[in-house]
Amino acid sequence: MRRVLSGWLDLFVVTLVVVMVLGLVVPVPPTAQQVVDVAADVAVTVLFLVYGMRLSTREVWAGLRNWRLQGGILAATYVVFPVLGLVVAWAVAPLVGAPLAAGLLYLSLLPSTVQSSVAFTSVARGNVAGAICGATVSNVLGMVVTPLLVLWLMTDADGGGGATAGHGLDGLQTVLLQLLLPFVVGQLLQPWVGDWIRARRWLTLGVDRGTILVVVFSAVAAASSAGVWAGISGWAIVALLAVSAVMLAVMLGVTWWGGAALKLPLEDRVALLMCGSKKSLATGLPMASVLFPVAAAGVIAVPVIIFHQLQLVVCAVLARRLALREREAGRPAASTQDRS
Repeated sequence: MRRVLSGWLDLFVVTLVVVMVLGLVVPVPPTAQQVVDVAADVAVTVLFLVYGMRLSTREVWAGLRNWRLQGGILAATYVVFPVLGLVVAWAVAPLVGAPLAAGLLYLSLLPSTVQSSVAFTSVARGNVAGAICGATVSNVLGMVVTPLLVLWLMTDADGGGGATAGHGLDGLQTVLLQLLLPFVVGQLLQPWVGDWIRARRWLTLGVDRGTILVVVFSAVAAASSAGVWAGISGWAIVALLAVSAVMLAVMLGVTWWGGAALKLPLEDRVALLMCGSKKSLATGLPMASVLFPVAAAGVIAVPVIIFHQLQLVVCAVLARRLALREREAGRPAASTQDRS
């Protein structure tokens, strides 16, 4: 029993759950929340700087040229997930009500998350370069694709094109300055520090997990401080959690076995699994505030928050299990460079 539990659960997963609970129950003053948000932004910037220093330029170009992986991530994010969202929203509307059902549909239209997708791909010893390329492209496209899908599929959406365009520019600026710029700087430093970084896996693993913990606490605490949970019954939250679990399970299955159907190597299947099954809270919450009326945006955001926390816990366990699978097989994870 101990061996089974150690394969599926570790100290990091327990710590992640504890951090989520603290974010829910511990009041965070506005000034402290600002400090936490800045710490999260700094952690994410450091994360992508380290990735840039760790990955060889050859691996990055190989990740961009991997059209099967990149196409799979985009298809999962903007085709399969929206279809699933339409079906789920229609099926559960009588159970949770139209506003929360609309939130589930909105969730399905968001781009993939970048930070946690890449971090979990690294923990699981997958194709980190492919994950960075796929998640970044997904977010850049999402600044245009998500509002268009909302206007097409959610006929009650009311947000104003000017505000949406403004948010798109702000979101694109965030992706460029907070994610791509430190990654490019790391790539420029890689010829001098790359070997040193790659020889110290504990460093990248610590940055991966530390960033996830800080980002999770920041998101949960901010949602609690904003009173997102007020007015939502406990039954509705339980129902949303169950529905989110079903959606996540479906997408994990589609991306994992879809990767097998595409004949992707294991490292690419891990990247597809982690990037194609996730949705971005960092993009979803601000975008909801400009796409929907103020009264509706708060309720629509609740499924996004619940799904986000669930995907982090589940994928933390899966990443741990996939890493152990590689170790038990007696082989280190192959890099993109080895396969090219």
